[in-house]
Amino acid sequence: MELNVDGRTAYAYTGGKPFDPTLPCVVFIHGALHDHSVWTLLARWVAHHGHSALAIDQPGHGRNAGPVLPSIEALAHWTLALLDAADVQHAALVGHSMGSLIALEAAGSAQAAPRVSRLVMVGTAYPMKVSDALLATARDAPLTAIDMVNAFSFSTTAAKPSYPGPGTWLHGSNRVLMRRMQAGQHDCNLFQHDFEVCNRYAHGMEAAAQVHCPVTLILGAQDQMTAPKAAREIAAALKARVVTLPGGHSLMQELPDEVLNVLRSALA
Repeated sequence: MELNVDGRTAYAYTGGKPFDPTLPCVVFIHGALHDHSVWTLLARWVAHHGHSALAIDQPGHGRNAGPVLPSIEALAHWTLALLDAADVQHAALVGHSMGSLIALEAAGSAQAAPRVSRLVMVGTAYPMKVSDALLATARDAPLTAIDMVNAFSFSTTAAKPSYPGPGTWLHGSNRVLMRRMQAGQHDCNLFQHDFEVCNRYAHGMEAAAQVHCPVTLILGAQDQMTAPKAAREIAAALKARVVTLPGGHSLMQELPDEVLNVLRSALA
């Protein structure tokens, strides 16, 4: 599905069904160097079970040409503009990693608060600080940094047969996706940009104070990118339900059925 957002074409995956703005909407917001494809299973489930789905490509990622936006605040504003373009009046926001910060900022904004029915933050932390070593590698050798992140993001080398399919190599498929995102952006080093955006975001507690909808955090017990302990303060501020799963950072790929079950509970 293509939408006109701030005068530019934006892409969102609708879960294999035509988008219906009259249904309860679930908006999926991807993390750094990812695109809508990380949400395939979840978006398809909600689209076939009484919801509409919008798994968005952020500016400069996937099918969205850009340009990239400079901050979490700008990305949250853009996300709300996309909801306007899709004629969505109420939505649940589901974000992973960097996308969880975007969802938090959007849900805590004055104009969005009445529109957001649920907030689900996957693989999140606040503040979402990135090590100096990783930022330097992202700047100087982004392909090496991608390999580092892949090593940190998974607690296992094997995918469950249910998704994406038998024989899938999680590390390899995620590396290919991240490399494709990096190669598709010619105006900037997308890896460095995305991780610096996370590193700079400092408005989380203020946004959390303005969130009044039910909140669920889905964390990975073996997450080396956003360790569960780094989410304690924001979880308390949000009065969130916290579910910790036996996986790493890329929970949607590593534990798809378990994440789907938590999401279904959060939307109920």
